[in-house]
Amino acid sequence: MAMTTDVHVRDLRYFVTVAEELHFTRAAERLYVSQPALSKQIRALERQLGVELLRRDRQGVELTAAGAALLPYARRVLAAWAQGADVVAEARAALRSTLVVGMSTSPGRGGLLPAIRSRFTAAQPEAAVRLRQVSWEDPTAGLADGDADVAFVWLPLPGQERYAWTVVAEEPRLVALPEDHRLAARAEVDFAELADEPFLALPPSAGPLRDYWLALDEREGRPPRVGAEIASTEETYEALVAGLGVCLVAAGNVPLITLGGVVTRPVRGLAPSRYVLAWRKGDRRRLVRAYAEACRQVAEQA
Repeated sequence: MAMTTDVHVRDLRYFVTVAEELHFTRAAERLYVSQPALSKQIRALERQLGVELLRRDRQGVELTAAGAALLPYARRVLAAWAQGADVVAEARAALRSTLVVGMSTSPGRGGLLPAIRSRFTAAQPEAAVRLRQVSWEDPTAGLADGDADVAFVWLPLPGQERYAWTVVAEEPRLVALPEDHRLAARAEVDFAELADEPFLALPPSAGPLRDYWLALDEREGRPPRVGAEIASTEETYEALVAGLGVCLVAAGNVPLITLGGVVTRPVRGLAPSRYVLAWRKGDRRRLVRAYAEACRQVAEQA
């Protein structure tokens, strides 16, 4: 029995996803991890259990007898764990009538937070609101692991089907450049002129959001050049000033990085960004619904 005591839920999730896809690359894309990292974790799980779970050959991947036997139990563990996490989140919220609002960047945007808070407090006078700053390494700003009840985030989200949201702002994506950059003198820049520039990128754990701010869809299959990775507004500003690359930024976040030495310019040929308040689908708790409703009302008036 000892060999199975330390199997991680994450490893079971990896195994189930590969078993469903029977394809390592597709499974890695679904999980937002690299394919080598996924293979390594599966091999580690097999070593830990002392048995081969998946057989890899030229045709692809197939379950071994041991893998097929494990699969229904692994699925049950994952389902039970998801329920457990929901129950804990509910218990935590009931313990204190506090709503935890996650965010990576302060929403700013014309006093959005105070306006939502005053509406929310009018509807739920006994409730407290706690703001939680989360690094860009977690693009769900605390929603995925239950640390936040609602969160201000950018679309697209990893595991987007798990969340519901209300759009707070739809804003053009501008390019931020060092002020001495060759394109800084332009009033407007065409995205094609930026395609070969080194870009500042979010951490790989940001998954589809990293791709979005690198404008992968607009590159027609040409891979971006990454000049540096950034996990906060401060790091973005420092990297821009140091000339490590350019980056796209939503109009509402421009004041956070144009602090001297950095300019922003409109970009032709880019879809606008969507900034939303999101929550876990199926979360019917009173405070979550009330905050979402307050946010919707404020966004409609903006």
